[in-house]
Amino acid sequence: MNDAPTSTSSDLTLLSAAEAGRQLRAKKFSPVEYAHALIKRTEALEPKLDAYITFMPETLLAMAKAAEAEIMAGISRGPLHGVPVALKDIIDVEGHTTTGHSKILQDAPPAKKDSHAWGRLKAAGTPLTGKTSTHEFAIGGPSFDLPWPPARNPWNRAHHPGGSSSGSGAAVCAGMVPLALGSDTGGSVRNPASMCGIVGLKPTYGLVSRAGVFPLSFSLDHLGPMTRTVEDNALLLTAMAGHDPADPASVLHAEEDYARELTHGVKGLRVAYVQHFHTTDEPAEPHMAAAIERAAKLLEAAGAIVTPVTLPPLGEFGALNRTILLSEAFAIHEKWLQDRPGDYANSTRRRLLPGAFLTGPDYVQALRRRRQVTDAVHQVFATHDAILCASSMDPAAGIEDTAEVERTYPRQARTPFNVTGHPALALGVDLHPNGLPLAVQLVAGYFQEARLFRVAQALEQAAGFVSRRPPV
Repeated sequence: MNDAPTSTSSDLTLLSAAEAGRQLRAKKFSPVEYAHALIKRTEALEPKLDAYITFMPETLLAMAKAAEAEIMAGISRGPLHGVPVALKDIIDVEGHTTTGHSKILQDAPPAKKDSHAWGRLKAAGTPLTGKTSTHEFAIGGPSFDLPWPPARNPWNRAHHPGGSSSGSGAAVCAGMVPLALGSDTGGSVRNPASMCGIVGLKPTYGLVSRAGVFPLSFSLDHLGPMTRTVEDNALLLTAMAGHDPADPASVLHAEEDYARELTHGVKGLRVAYVQHFHTTDEPAEPHMAAAIERAAKLLEAAGAIVTPVTLPPLGEFGALNRTILLSEAFAIHEKWLQDRPGDYANSTRRRLLPGAFLTGPDYVQALRRRRQVTDAVHQVFATHDAILCASSMDPAAGIEDTAEVERTYPRQARTPFNVTGHPALALGVDLHPNGLPLAVQLVAGYFQEARLFRVAQALEQAAGFVSRRPPV
């Protein structure tokens, strides 16, 4: 590719993953050039953002060279061939330690095999940039008493980037990597997507294998794509989704092209608007409330039929999520909490310990009620194509303002869809006067990710936020 035009590093890091893939296949630049551009940007920004636990430039360049050789030979592995990805450090990569951002696993043996999702992405030709920061074991908050510092928000590094997939959100937002994976148990893909103004999807429960991913809650955990655009998200989901017998929850679902409806628009689609989440249940900060209302009006202007609907209150969904999550998380962490309590961050230990006081009947009753609220959400999709609602009720808090972090973290509408398992997507739609992103959430019926991306694409184009970049 020596005779191909060479773009500047800054140009390459601004490209969407889809556009980068198109230009790579057209040999406008090479995977190695692209890798060098991302390395240069990461080396400049990582000291400010702490997005990575392990940045792997040598691995990235080796995989980029392999992709370049294949592209030169006319071999195509798909639309993301040569486009790099980062993985939250609860996701196994053969030969590398999965730390969970915790002292407890800091010196654990390297993983013996790749996680299923990373194996699929590797087969799609996506080079690996490294393992990203997370809240400890995907449940703590931004903590300063761990072996690695917490990731920071590229829009304002004095603020947190959301969590628990914090490093993935920060790295994608800052243009350090075009694609990343996160996990989502109570909103941990959609929270950083909201705080950083990118796109984050929690797929249908069971659509993406969690084999090789350190668990938090067996019945609530999801693995999801994090990107700067809706199109990129659809392409990444297409590459990573697939049945896996190693995950007991994995669904035998035919593989799809999740980008196939992106250009169809929303004219005539029926969108259910759950206003009470942010007006009554957890009243949103005024600018956030205005952004959600604006999103509804933009969808209407694009031709969607937007109608208000009522679901069970947020407080009930939240109680169910906490009961199930803490019961299952304590079962996972019980021995370490007994033997090594001081090796957890204070915030992690404080979040996990209430699980010790939940009873068997508490857990069983939560599972029974879970079925009922799930049916209530599922019934909406008998007459609607999608749901629009809040994601967060506030923009990102200051990372060192512990009280404000604790106050704002539970003020969100993401946990309902971990409880129900429906696919849910968060995307930025506006900027707060303080310069931080404002976001909304879209939800669809089971295995209706292509329809969900269709609605999200229309909103992304109408809102125009996708062209905004953080001041880093």
